[in-house]
Parts: sequence; C-alpha cells; structure tokens
Amino acid sequence: MRKKIYLAGGCFWGTDHLFSLVEGVENTTVGYANSKVPDPTYKMVCTGRTGAAETVEVEYDDEIVSLTELLMIYFRSIDPVSLNRQGNDIGTQYRTGIYYTDPADVEVIDAVMATLQRRYSEPLAVEVEPLVNFYPAELYHQDYLYKNPGGYCHIDTSLFAEVKTRKVSRNDKSDLRKRLTPLQWEVTQNGATERPFTNEYDHEFRKGIYVDITDGTPLFISSTKYNSGCGWPAFTRPIDPSLISEHSDTSFGRQRTEVRSASSGAHLGHVFPDGPASDGGLRYCINSASLLFIPVEEMEAEGYGAYLPLLEN
Repeated sequence: MRKKIYLAGGCFWGTDHLFSLVEGVENTTVGYANSKVPDPTYKMVCTGRTGAAETVEVEYDDEIVSLTELLMIYFRSIDPVSLNRQGNDIGTQYRTGIYYTDPADVEVIDAVMATLQRRYSEPLAVEVEPLVNFYPAELYHQDYLYKNPGGYCHIDTSLFAEVKTRKVSRNDKSDLRKRLTPLQWEVTQNGATERPFTNEYDHEFRKGIYVDITDGTPLFISSTKYNSGCGWPAFTRPIDPSLISEHSDTSFGRQRTEVRSASSGAHLGHVFPDGPASDGGLRYCINSASLLFIPVEEMEAEGYGAYLPLLEN
C-alpha cells in the first residue's frame, strides 16, 4: 500500500537525496511543513517567522519498505538530541521532526522513538506531530543533489552508498500483515520495540501460556514470568530453548542479544544476563506485541492442554 511520512532532518537537500535512494520509496518532495504562513517561500522560511520546518515528503510502498526501516535510516542521518541545528545549519527551520497523516503510524513512531531514547540521557529533540500543512519548495530545491552532485550536504555520504545497495526481502506475508496490528507487525517483522510500562502484558501475572502471535507456537509459561521492573514482560527461560533463536544485535550503537521465535523468525525481544540467579540468571525481555497470552482456563480449548502441567511447578 502506498503511504506517506514527512521527515524534517535539517537541510532538506540531503534528506531528500537519502530517501530517494531507498528501495520501496516511490517519490520524494522537499517542502515546508507546519507553517503558520500559507504557501511560504524559501526567503520567508529563512526569517524564522513562519514556523515552518524544511521537510521531505516521503511516499513509499509499505509492502517493500516499512515505516520502522525508514525511521531507522532517518535517525542515522541526524543528531537526534540537537535542537534546531543539524550540521552547519542553525535555526528553527532546521529542527528535526516526524510528521504523520495516518494515526495508525503513531504507535510505530513511538516505539522507534522509545528504542532510541534508551541510548541517550538527554531527551530527544525530535518533534512527533500530525502534519498540519505541507507546501512544496521552489523547483530549484527539488532533486538538488542530483542536479548539483557537489552541493552542500550535512549527511555522511557513506550512508547514501549503504542505502543504495540495501536489498529487501520479498517474502509474501500479506495474510499475516492483515491479521496483525501495525505495532505487532513492526515489532515482529521489523524489530521495533514497544513503549515500556504501557504495553499489554507488562503487568499480566495470571496463570497461562504465552505463544508466538504470528504462528501460535508456545514460547513462555507464566510460572517463569516475573516482575523485573524493566517495563516489558520478563521471563527467566522459554518453555524449551529450541523454541528460541539468538542473534547479535548492534542497532543504535549497543551490543545486545536479540531473541527470535525459531519457528516463525518473528522478533521477540532481547535476553540479558541480569535475571534471578536462583533461576538461571537470565532475563528474557519480550515485547507484548510479539505474544498472545492464553489464560489457564482457556488453554485446553485452544489446543494447549499438554502444557498445563508446567503451571503446577
């Protein structure tokens, strides 16, 4: 499905060029977002009195490139804690922002923002707001770096080369996508992280079983769930180690161990060596959006009766 997201990342020449290289992006347009003045010119925007931000309208096919992937690229192109400044450009027109038109995108944006925030002690200086208006910039600004290859750009050109050679998986998961919520899709398929403390199962401590939201494979049992205080469901171990696969994760500049469902490949969360020492010392920190909880009284009817004895331990 064709969608749009609006990204302000400093001077719009570089941001425009970067996203034009992404496979799945069908069109980019530079312009001025959320202006207090109708149809502002570049000269007017430079005064700082219009309130407009230099922004790129990114039109993309979300069957090829996800919003999470676009935002991961976006955050690599900016300094997310720099207020009203990117590279050599200073002023409110160069502020960073993510402006959306589809309310369903908010959960995904918030999830990626929450993931990034954990890397910084200071708050992110990235606006997340609905798009109020967008006015295309003058013609000479459009495709500027294609017309002026040596023109100014605050983005490291190595990122251009990396994005240009990026290849996407074309596995058909259209039925799964229809069945999952946008957040469940972004978490399980694109490695997003939901917001801590406000997710569905963080405070769920009834007896029952937790299964892979994508294919129903049993993964965790309530008897190994504990309140770690981390803001996500935490388990000391899976039902069986063979149900989980582990992968090195260096995203956002951190070295972590990602865990996925071995059966479906769905992203679940991460495992850390700071769990209860009395129960193995591990903490499986799992996104609620990757799980489906089935309470004990429904397990037999849902086909998970064989796992009932595990709840007696």
